[in-house]
Amino acid sequence: MASKHFHNDPNHLVVAALRSLTKINPSVAVDEKHKIVYLKKPKSNQVSVISGGGSGHEPAFAAYVGHGMLSGAVAGSIFASPSTVQIYQCLMRRVDNTQGVMVIVMNYTGDALHFGMAVEKCRAQGIKIDMLVVGDDVGVGRAKSGRLGRRGIAGTVLVHKIACALAATGASLDAVSNVANLVSSNLVTVGASLAHVHLPGRALARDDFNADDDIELGMGIHNEEGCRRLKTGLPGLVKEMLAQLLDTTDKDRAYVDIKPGEPTVLLINNLGGVSGLEFGCITDEVCSQLKNSYSLQPVRILTGTFMSSLNGLGFSVSLLRLVDTGLESQISMLKLLDAPAQATGWSAAVQPSTWVDKVEDRQQPNEEAIGEFQSSNLTFNTSRAIKALESGLVGLISAEPEITKYDTMVGDGDCGLCLKAGAEAVLAHIKKDRMSSDVAQFVSQIAYIVESSMDGTSGAIYAIFLNSLAYSLSLQETPTLSRVTAEVWSNALKGALKSLGKYTPAQPGDRTLVDALQPFVEKMVETQDVVMAVAAARKGCESTRGMEASLGRSVYVGGDDWKNCPDPGAAGLVEFLSGLISGL
Repeated sequence: MASKHFHNDPNHLVVAALRSLTKINPSVAVDEKHKIVYLKKPKSNQVSVISGGGSGHEPAFAAYVGHGMLSGAVAGSIFASPSTVQIYQCLMRRVDNTQGVMVIVMNYTGDALHFGMAVEKCRAQGIKIDMLVVGDDVGVGRAKSGRLGRRGIAGTVLVHKIACALAATGASLDAVSNVANLVSSNLVTVGASLAHVHLPGRALARDDFNADDDIELGMGIHNEEGCRRLKTGLPGLVKEMLAQLLDTTDKDRAYVDIKPGEPTVLLINNLGGVSGLEFGCITDEVCSQLKNSYSLQPVRILTGTFMSSLNGLGFSVSLLRLVDTGLESQISMLKLLDAPAQATGWSAAVQPSTWVDKVEDRQQPNEEAIGEFQSSNLTFNTSRAIKALESGLVGLISAEPEITKYDTMVGDGDCGLCLKAGAEAVLAHIKKDRMSSDVAQFVSQIAYIVESSMDGTSGAIYAIFLNSLAYSLSLQETPTLSRVTAEVWSNALKGALKSLGKYTPAQPGDRTLVDALQPFVEKMVETQDVVMAVAAARKGCESTRGMEASLGRSVYVGGDDWKNCPDPGAAGLVEFLSGLISGL
């Protein structure tokens, strides 16, 4: 649970967040006293749709105010419903109620009571008004929720979007209300979270998420308990979530019967604290299991933060079964969902036509053709070379924790894992595939594996150097087969180092891999003795202890850790070379 915030006054946070919307969407205004965001100039002759609830669920609800979406939204304090007075002010003074008003809120007691009271007051004033309380959550089943019913969570946004798009067509209040209810009754959502959230301005409460691997299945968006806690990975969690949404044999939660192949809309909602990288993995897992386990391929997939729980470390999955709206002119749920909206919180970047068009992937080239290598007529003892190479790679893999520790101190922590990934890929290749006895081809094969498996700066440097080394070896081609010599290796290494210099300005003294690589090459050229060359590389690596960086990410690192460890890239090269000569 994150307990630090940039601003800790919850009242100021809410008003400032509402005020910010007027700066990024010129069509909306804010009534700060009553915490209402509303359209400045609503389109005439259409039903107004309003919503609202506690703050902390941004972009819901205020960021959904805009043409094609909500006419107004009323905000309460963090996780607390707005008052009847606030809501009544919105209904009577801030939205156009001449054609009627549709009120859509989530099923929480405070929201239902306060919005309901305001609705009744408006109805007594002669306003045509209707109200829908959405309950889409299946995390808490019928037995536990009882007469209170399902909670409203992220799927409510789909009800907003479709109802608002219909209102924008000029449809009657009855039509808007009927379709909103139809969407709600075909909608299911379930969420999961790794931790409770902390409210700004409140004391840190004891969190009973004691184990690092605890996952709360069905957790509500106000820190409410779900149905149970799990200890599982992402595939297991998604399997449980989809079962709660789709298993019709679970009578406690079988609210909507979605059959294989039926058209559906999938909404995967970030509760606010999941990184984009991890959220992409979640999306992929959900889509894969829907297809493989339930034969469902949604016609629209919406992902992002639609209804947060502050910075909640969790996500929810919503499924909407698309059914006939019964409206004339073939106004379908999908068409209404696709309709444009000018609300800052709504995002549907992919055009509807893109979902319909069948775009074929272009033909990819043959990977084997990419990996063809030039020969040199220079040969060597392949089995001895493989033995030495294996020794170097195993040494590098074993050194990963130490290299990672160094890079955590002076960089971004990825150097050791990057080197390990490349080493493991090369090791796997030489164990299962036949290696060429031609020296240039042998090095080219290694270079190809490195550039295919290693990313980051280290991957680029090694790939450039090895490809240049293979090319330098091929330039020394002999008319007949002959054994490669130490002199040939030395000249080729010199050429490869020169080529590398075209792509990086690194020199000894900059605290980089080059601090070990250049001494190695220079000593090989001078002595043609690989043992002496490795000793020179080790000396160059040790010289980086206490050396202030001039290039690489270490330049940006503060503190004094860099004074106590060598450059991680240089250390990795020395580990590989040391293992290499021990295997000769």
